[in-house]
Amino acid sequence: MLIPRLFFGAIRGGSGKTLITLGITALLSEKGLRVATFKKGPDYIDAGWLSVASKQECHNLDPYLMDRENILASFYENSKKRDISIIEGNRGLFDSSHDINDSSSANLAKMLSCPFILALDCTKMTKTAAAIVLGVLNFDRDLILSGVILNNIGSHRQEITVRNAIEYHTGIKVMGAVPRLKFDPFPMRHLGVQPIYETINPPETINRISFLLRDCLDLEGLLQIARDVNDIEANINSGNFKDKDTVKDVNIGVLMDEAFQFYYPENLKSLNKAGANLIFINALKDNLPKDIHALYIGGGFPETNAPFLASNISLKNALKNSIENGLPVYAECGGLMYLGKFIEYQGQKYEMLGIIPYNFRLEEKPVGHGYSEMLIETDNIFYNAGDRLKGHEFHYSRPVAEGSGMGQTTFSGKMIRGKGFHDKRDGVIYKNVFGSYTHIHSLTHPEWADKMARAAKSFKMVK
Repeated sequence: MLIPRLFFGAIRGGSGKTLITLGITALLSEKGLRVATFKKGPDYIDAGWLSVASKQECHNLDPYLMDRENILASFYENSKKRDISIIEGNRGLFDSSHDINDSSSANLAKMLSCPFILALDCTKMTKTAAAIVLGVLNFDRDLILSGVILNNIGSHRQEITVRNAIEYHTGIKVMGAVPRLKFDPFPMRHLGVQPIYETINPPETINRISFLLRDCLDLEGLLQIARDVNDIEANINSGNFKDKDTVKDVNIGVLMDEAFQFYYPENLKSLNKAGANLIFINALKDNLPKDIHALYIGGGFPETNAPFLASNISLKNALKNSIENGLPVYAECGGLMYLGKFIEYQGQKYEMLGIIPYNFRLEEKPVGHGYSEMLIETDNIFYNAGDRLKGHEFHYSRPVAEGSGMGQTTFSGKMIRGKGFHDKRDGVIYKNVFGSYTHIHSLTHPEWADKMARAAKSFKMVK
């Protein structure tokens, strides 16, 4: 299938690629084009903003988490009804988790046979910009470097000098120049850019960005590059895209609010495909709905919302009772923190569910950050002994034991890569609860949703 597409990346993080990608996505949407967006890497926050800009769900693509077949299938499936696909890279374009398994933005762009547009921070630089572009061009000749967008341009004179140097020395066309902004449209906080859930009016922020970039970019030239691509062949029967037997008539609750907002779209879709009806619950103010047969708690920011989580006593009590009665619960990172006794944040302690005999203390620097891999050593309702979970972790919280011993709580997994919960252990088990700092993607672990649906069915039958 012929899919017009562009990949935006940079030589390092903080170069402005997110600003540029969002602005271009919004401008293309304003032209009436149906834009599919993708974020390279295990990122929820940038993906959320791309969803706002495109008015469609953004999907993640990651060569570490996913094999090539699933990447192409996901790209095809989520692009086939769109006019153009936009992919945003992460970090430096050649940066990878491992030299052998190249999980870089450049490698993903090559997998997708995608034209690459380099966002280049030109702060305090003129002709040297040409040397950087030439280095990128020569470092990997298989990368389809099709254009450069200049960022943080201080004056018209600087723009002309940089533009002429790049085009003369490299033959790569400059497709736009973004001036140095007097304000940051994206307030920063721990874990990166402020999420859409904590922004008063996300569409207004996107409108402001598109207005700022409207006269800075050669949009028609970018569209021409996007359309001058080859076909892509993908196996849409791979991974989560193949038909499967489903469990019927089970309800899986999903905590979705300002505190718990990190969910890959594919994870939720895979639960639907497994036969589950998803019921979204606001943990800050809702009660537990009747007839919930399992619960999924994703990551997010329970620490900044800890006072509200602590004050919703009716939900906490209902969840504790249900868990004691065998409710299957799958909790990732922030969801894991919610299962603990207290969250300690900015000198205050806030009471959570108390299922896990640990407090979670927020540190000033990341405690765990990067790709992870866990070997499951004991069977549980979600995984079998011998399973290897590939995912990622990114958290500032540190578990601190409350009292002595783990009680009935055990660890089911050993970290092959990553920090985990404690002493290279993770996969906390209590009754039918599984909690972990590792975020998984259902394209990597398609069996996860099936097992969760079956666990929900079993709980429904004995409830």
